[in-house]
Amino acid sequence: MADTTTPHDTDLIVIGGGPAGCAAARMAASVGMRSVLVEPEALCRNLYRVPALNNVLGGHTGGPELAEAITTELRGTALCRIELGRRVTVLRAAEDRVTVVLDSGARLTAPFAVVATGVGPLQPAAVAWVTVPDSTVLPPLWRAGAEDTAGRTLLVLGGDRPIGTFLRAHPTLDTRLLVAYPEADAYKVEEIREDPRVVLLPVRHLTLTGRRGAAPAGEAVGPDGTRHPVTADAAYLSLGNAPTAPPGDLVRSADGYCPPTDQHPRVMVAGDLRSARFQRIMTAMGSGSEAALRAYYASRELPPGG
Repeated sequence: MADTTTPHDTDLIVIGGGPAGCAAARMAASVGMRSVLVEPEALCRNLYRVPALNNVLGGHTGGPELAEAITTELRGTALCRIELGRRVTVLRAAEDRVTVVLDSGARLTAPFAVVATGVGPLQPAAVAWVTVPDSTVLPPLWRAGAEDTAGRTLLVLGGDRPIGTFLRAHPTLDTRLLVAYPEADAYKVEEIREDPRVVLLPVRHLTLTGRRGAAPAGEAVGPDGTRHPVTADAAYLSLGNAPTAPPGDLVRSADGYCPPTDQHPRVMVAGDLRSARFQRIMTAMGSGSEAALRAYYASRELPPGG
């Protein structure tokens, strides 16, 4: 139950400005709730980097188009205050309120918060089947554009879904993808197996050497133990993602995700941060809307189905 005797800065704090966070703020406004949305970079920043969409309603076929539509709509939402360029450094949930501290030192309070910070790309150091020089950081494949990759051979670590998205977005691009993946990713590469630009490289282990900024080179150990050299013009990641939850009062499972049902009653989790199983734009937007409605019902002491 919300403490109506204690003033708060807003009715709902939304942490994260992706599709889930934007949907939460928009839904909150539709039921008369004020919100403050905190986003360290730009609204829908990752969506702008998705070149092709094939599972979103509304006729949107590209991420930038959908991102522009969401951003325009949210900026026109009078009950939502957008705090761009700020990061939440800690989240605290108490009996009567949620408090967040921003990297500016400012504090915000509200009866409820929606956490929709999503996920970030896994780096090679996070997986056991890849060995790379210390402090190696590689870009995810979905950040690569045609100007970066045309006429080149790309070593892609992992077989996650963005490979298929990249290929659909650039159907005529003369890029060769050397996709190194462990046995656990075998089912993921089925959708790209027939693309003539793809060379599948199942591995037991992959070791990359060389200086930072140099073309990637190393050795792959195949499933049968055979060793052979690997070279490419550039290396990209498609290893999957890791949760990017803010520090503080969030309950994390063993894999780092934050299941909504495990959280403090005043904290709602939405979008990709919930689970690795439902990382899609449509499910993120739906969960963000649902999270805002849960806060709305709770503030009025109504059950979620009321």
